[in-house]
Amino acid sequence: MVTAVNEVNFREKWVRPARRVVVKVGSGVLTRDNGLDVRLIGRLVREISNLKKQGREIILVSSGAIASGFKKVALGEKPQTIQAKQACAAVGQASLIMAYEKAFERRGFQVAQILLTADDLSNRRRYLNARNTLTTLLEWGIIPIINENDTVVVAEIKFGDNDTLAGMITSLVEGDLLINLTDIDGLYDRDPRLDPEARFISLVPSIGPKIEAMASAIPGFLGAGGMSTKVAAARRLARRGVPTIVANGKKAGILERILEGRPEGTLFLPRTKPLSQRKHWIAFTAKSRGRIVVDDGAKQALLKRGKSLLPSGVIRVVDSFNVGDSVRVEDKKGRLVAVGLANYSSAELHRILGCQTCDIEQFLGYKHSDEVIHRDNMVVGSDLKI
Repeated sequence: MVTAVNEVNFREKWVRPARRVVVKVGSGVLTRDNGLDVRLIGRLVREISNLKKQGREIILVSSGAIASGFKKVALGEKPQTIQAKQACAAVGQASLIMAYEKAFERRGFQVAQILLTADDLSNRRRYLNARNTLTTLLEWGIIPIINENDTVVVAEIKFGDNDTLAGMITSLVEGDLLINLTDIDGLYDRDPRLDPEARFISLVPSIGPKIEAMASAIPGFLGAGGMSTKVAAARRLARRGVPTIVANGKKAGILERILEGRPEGTLFLPRTKPLSQRKHWIAFTAKSRGRIVVDDGAKQALLKRGKSLLPSGVIRVVDSFNVGDSVRVEDKKGRLVAVGLANYSSAELHRILGCQTCDIEQFLGYKHSDEVIHRDNMVVGSDLKI
């Protein structure tokens, strides 16, 4: 049973020492009826500047471009079409970054704008390039301000959300903590907007079906995600060994109070046995390009004995993929067994499926590897729970 003393200890252990912190700010925090809430942005900038002066590194993931743009062009209602959302993002992103730049400049700090898509992070080379850029900016004392590139990418507007992006960025930069600022105090057992008797949950040791059921799927008026996307992002990040706090960004002094270890927001604790950054990327960021179906023997070897996937256990290849692509490994009933990076293309696998490793060269005329997917490039079983 978790007590108040336990919670204080957890915040002392996981929150107060955090040096590299990702702060995600939602549209519901940043905007009001007439557009961007410049006063609130100024207050957040003041808090972030104070944290910088304490020696902390801050990466800001900021929503608000679509919301700002839709208010600026006076549409009168939330944009519904993809084209309208893209146009609003184009108009609003300029105002958003300008508001931050002016506010930070008054505090003596420089900012850098970075617009990313899911493809930027699912491609390993671009992922590493993004990490190098962000690391350099932090070394220079510059505050990166990151947003999804909603202007040009249809998929991100329709399905994406900055909660997911913030979790990916936290893993990318090897952050110590994600603070996800929204317009309510954190996680409740029921939606507090609909039920005044809803009970606040201050600490979540682990995320399972009960916690998932508590998370509201109702988004804010201008946001892409609700509490469910915040819990999902916290769950993925917990697998990396990093805690998350979901808190009310409209409360003055919220960032400073959180990092002092005060009981603000909901703290989601990390797993004790984290995935490496590379395996976390394979599990939760890389986009799967195809599927490999395996027999029961191979399934057990992967799940129970930590083995690599050999061609002898492959019974079917679905879709087209190249060497190095991320692929799903499924059993005969279509259930996910693992995700990993393929050593052979789909065309090559069609020719060697079911064969012994000693026969690969006979079928192909060459051999890249004994393994279809090496265990070092694979994530299996419960580690894939997202």
